[in-house]
Amino acid sequence: MNFHYPNGKRYVPVKKEAIKLKQEKKWSFGNRGMTLEEDINETNDYYLVHEIAVIHKKPTPVQIVQVDYPKRSAAVIKEAYFKLASTTDYNGVYKGRYIDFEAKETQNKTSFPLKNFHEHQIKHMEAVVKQKGICFVLLRFSSTEEIFLLEANYLLKFWQRMKEGGRKSITKEEIIENGHLIPLGYQPRIDYIKKIDYLYNLK
Repeated sequence: MNFHYPNGKRYVPVKKEAIKLKQEKKWSFGNRGMTLEEDINETNDYYLVHEIAVIHKKPTPVQIVQVDYPKRSAAVIKEAYFKLASTTDYNGVYKGRYIDFEAKETQNKTSFPLKNFHEHQIKHMEAVVKQKGICFVLLRFSSTEEIFLLEANYLLKFWQRMKEGGRKSITKEEIIENGHLIPLGYQPRIDYIKKIDYLYNLK
């Protein structure tokens, strides 16, 4: 079965050996090569197990383009494409409040490019903010392994600035000023709920 990403590139499944290695790597606190997604998923697992919050990564929608029917009672997908997700990466509930957020990382050291976001994601965050949901982005600077929580209302302002002809990125100084640094911990890895407690007085 062939899967393709939205850009047409063919999806290559990870071998079992690589998965096992990844799992061993995942539980090593000393490792600093984990992706932002891996850290967040591990954090969300911790929240779920300890009944702190229920937050999940949204599955990427798939468009099936070719199906074979070797038997009348069975169908085999031969080719499919990963569609571009229409909203943000994560959502869930915490203390009765709806949480919705996106996670991005960059190799840049002094700014975060706004091209990392898509117009439909911005519109989705605008809609969540209007409904008074807790909406934010987690931004990771890969070179320094710093992770910041930036509330959606600030991201929307920087996006609007770009639309009006302003700079196409958020400076690190602006992120430090308006965002909140989340230190990388052990369990949970990225304790963003602690920042949510502080920002929304949910303790």
